[in-house]
Amino acid sequence: MALDLDSRPRLAPGVRLKYDEARECWVVLAPERVLMPDETALEVLQRLDGQKTIDALVDELVTAYEADRGEILADVTELLNGLLEKRVLAL
Repeated sequence: MALDLDSRPRLAPGVRLKYDEARECWVVLAPERVLMPDETALEVLQRLDGQKTIDALVDELVTAYEADRGEILADVTELLNGLLEKRVLAL
């Protein structure tokens, strides 16, 4: 599936975002793998709820970080496409 601004991504079934006490960091727990998102990816992942569109998510990040919308849109799209390929996200 392809992303567009009206897509409403969420974590795929069986995937969780969790704070790992032992590692003292946030991790994405997926079947047979653990991903450790950087701070930027974590900001995006924490906002994914399956209700919010990518357009609304980008608007939130633009407001929160007072950054260029085009740059944030490109970064978010790249991140989400990569996670879709890894089957960490669902649309």
